[in-house]
Amino acid sequence: MSGSRIALYCAQAQASAWADGLRAALPGTQIDLWPQASPEARHAIVWTPTQAFMDAHPALELIFNMGAGVDALLKLHLPPKARIVRIEDGGMAVQMADYVCHAVLRHFREFDVYDRAAAAGQWAPRPDRSRSDFPVGVMGLGVLGQRVVSALQQFDFPVRGWSRSPKTIDAVRCFSGAEQFDDFLAASRFLVCMLPLTPDTRDILCRASLSRLQPGGYLINVARGAHLVEDDLIALLDSGHLSGAMLDVTRTEPLPPGHPFWSHPKVTITPHISAQTVVSESIAQMVSKIQAVQRGEVPAGLVDPARGY
Repeated sequence: MSGSRIALYCAQAQASAWADGLRAALPGTQIDLWPQASPEARHAIVWTPTQAFMDAHPALELIFNMGAGVDALLKLHLPPKARIVRIEDGGMAVQMADYVCHAVLRHFREFDVYDRAAAAGQWAPRPDRSRSDFPVGVMGLGVLGQRVVSALQQFDFPVRGWSRSPKTIDAVRCFSGAEQFDDFLAASRFLVCMLPLTPDTRDILCRASLSRLQPGGYLINVARGAHLVEDDLIALLDSGHLSGAMLDVTRTEPLPPGHPFWSHPKVTITPHISAQTVVSESIAQMVSKIQAVQRGEVPAGLVDPARGY
């Protein structure tokens, strides 16, 4: 990489950590932070860049996304030779597993109920519940999804998985494709959404799909807010078909004041923190991908624009 340039686009608060880490990992490479970035740069490392950034870098060949989701990038008009490479983990998998297991255990063990009882000064033990009655369905079985599945198995929950194409995972009942989607939902009481956001998955969490979950179903969305039809979720919570939801993502972020999710007793909101990129791990992964390209190899994580991931 000696003598080459990388254009960097990210929030100002993160810029120093990324720039310093990249310079240490790639000595001899010029790291230019937008808007000072050189128009000659062939590689870019970005998070939610603008169209102006893309227009200013017509020579880009590889665009490395700092996170796993590339939906924001695919909305832009990219330079003609540019290909997108996503981070497959970047320290996010273990965080995602923590978050999902916490959400599942919190609801299964009824810690949310105990919190309310404690606030009211009530000593009110709840009856035991069987894990076999609470199968967990995970939508999306990529690197992050499979790490979540593995973590859930450590707590002895029955785990189901659904993906676009067939997958085989030990001790997991796997479903695939549109033709098996309804069967997957019917086999799940918890539903964890970890799908990439594409035209096919937008609004996938709607009245029709969520109604097929087992009675008392519980939704955990750690993917994108646009997967969920929010009014449909509220209606199913109010009807009692769903018992609750933990949402790390919403259609509008930050969630606006006065939104029904803030005050709904069956909804728990967190501010898009389920899995945050670890800079050092992400840089190491990006460097290995750049080196693979230099060797003439296809880098792992290359995005297929037609699929959206």
